[in-house]
Amino acid sequence: MMSDCARRYGDMFTLRITNEGTWVLVTDPDAIKQIFTGDPRLLHAGEANVVLLPLLGSHSVLLLDEDAHMAQRKLMLPPFHGQRMRGYEQTMAEVAAGEIERWPTGVALSVWPSMQAITLEVIIRTVFGVTDEARLRRLADALRSSLSWTMEPRRMAMLALLGPRRLAEHARFQRAIEPTNELIIEEIRSRRDAPDLEQRDDVLSLLLQARHDDGSAMTDQELRDELMTLLVAGHETSATALAWALEALARHPAALRRLREELEAGPDSYLDAVVQEILRLAR
Repeated sequence: MMSDCARRYGDMFTLRITNEGTWVLVTDPDAIKQIFTGDPRLLHAGEANVVLLPLLGSHSVLLLDEDAHMAQRKLMLPPFHGQRMRGYEQTMAEVAAGEIERWPTGVALSVWPSMQAITLEVIIRTVFGVTDEARLRRLADALRSSLSWTMEPRRMAMLALLGPRRLAEHARFQRAIEPTNELIIEEIRSRRDAPDLEQRDDVLSLLLQARHDDGSAMTDQELRDELMTLLVAGHETSATALAWALEALARHPAALRRLREELEAGPDSYLDAVVQEILRLAR
C-alpha cells in the first residue's frame, strides 16, 4: 500500500489513521535525512511511537521526547559503549553457530524464524545476562507468546479500534503480557540483590548501577520498560534485517561470491564489505 501511495501521490503523502491522527509519509532520501537531523523540539519521535505504548510502557526511551528523552537516553548510553559492545561478539558468534548447526541440509529453509531465534537468545544473554538454559527458555517462550498475541491480525484490528492507550489498560492485553512482565521484574529484583552486580557486564546489571541526576536509581518499572524496548526493538528488527540480507545474497551470486572472498581474506575485512553490499542491494 505504501508503494502504491508513493507511485500515485509522489514523495510525500498523507494518511489519516483511526486513533493515530494524521500521518505525513516521506519517501525521498534527502527529505528523510532532513527529518532525522531536524530539531527534536519540533519533531517528536516519541509522540509518533505511541502505538508501541501497550507493549513498551510509558518509560521507554522510544516514547519520550525533549528533556525526558535526553535524561533517559543518558542513563542508557554507557552499556552500549563501542568497546563494551565488542565484548558481546563471542556470545553472538556462539549463538549463531549453535543455531546454524541445527539447519537441515539439502532442503529449503525458512530463515526468518531462525534469525528470530538467534537475535532473541543473543539479547537475552547480553541484555539480561541470563545463561541458565531453563531460565533462558522461560523468558524466550514468554516473550514469543506476548509478541505473537500482539501481531495476530485480529488483535491488531483491536489495537486500531481501541487505540494504544485504551489497549494498554485492556484486560485481555494485560493477561497476554503479564507472564513476560513477571519474569522481567523477577530478573530485575534478583539481579538488584546479586553480590557480584558490580562485576557483571550485561546491560541489566549496568542499568541497575546507573543513576539519575539526583542520584536515584532507576525504578523496577523504568527498567522493565527499557528492557522490553531492547527485547522488542532489537529482536524483531534485527531478525527481519538479517532474513532479508540472506534472501538478497541468495538471489545475487556476485554479491555472495564477494562476501565469501572477504571471509577468506580474514575477519577484519569482511564486515564492512557485508554492510556495503547490503546497502547497495537495498537501493
